[in-house]
Amino acid sequence: MTTARDLAIVALDVAADKPVEQGDLSLALAAAEVLDLLDARALDLDGDRILPLAPSPTGDRLLDEAAEALVRREPYESVEDWLWRRGRGLSAAYVDDLERIGLTTRTRGRRIPLRTGRTELVDSAARRQAQERRAAGDPVLTALASAAGIGDAPADELTDEAVTVLAAVGDAVMELEAVRQRKVIEDAAFDNVWRGY
Repeated sequence: MTTARDLAIVALDVAADKPVEQGDLSLALAAAEVLDLLDARALDLDGDRILPLAPSPTGDRLLDEAAEALVRREPYESVEDWLWRRGRGLSAAYVDDLERIGLTTRTRGRRIPLRTGRTELVDSAARRQAQERRAAGDPVLTALASAAGIGDAPADELTDEAVTVLAAVGDAVMELEAVRQRKVIEDAAFDNVWRGY
């Protein structure tokens, strides 16, 4: 299993108790893919720039898609640019992939049987592995989950590459939250204007 898939499973596992913002999760999943591709030696980091290496299949469909999507010409892409580009809709892609490989099911509506409800994880080895990895306090998985709004950041040591990627995802999540807050303020101001007429 990859860190990105483990993160998607952890997010679905806690979503019943505390909903996870899809945008935050998508950015964290894109960061997890960078770290997985670093481990697979499909890329290297030069500061905050992603340097693609020779493509090699990882055995994971979404991770292979990520490797194919790397910018392969100079000046190369920054980690933050990658997070925004790759992260668009990525949480939905992971949920669909988990359903495709049989790790999730959709509950049926009680009143309208054709309408599907929430996505729920099935009991599987992959789910247990992700839960064990989180319970063991894996610093990378814990930090990525924290960026997505699940739990607290780890206090353990991280590699320089992981620190670079986690700093970029932290900045991107804060930027996304600022956009959300600005939208709420603009909507409230617009509502106030209309109430005045």
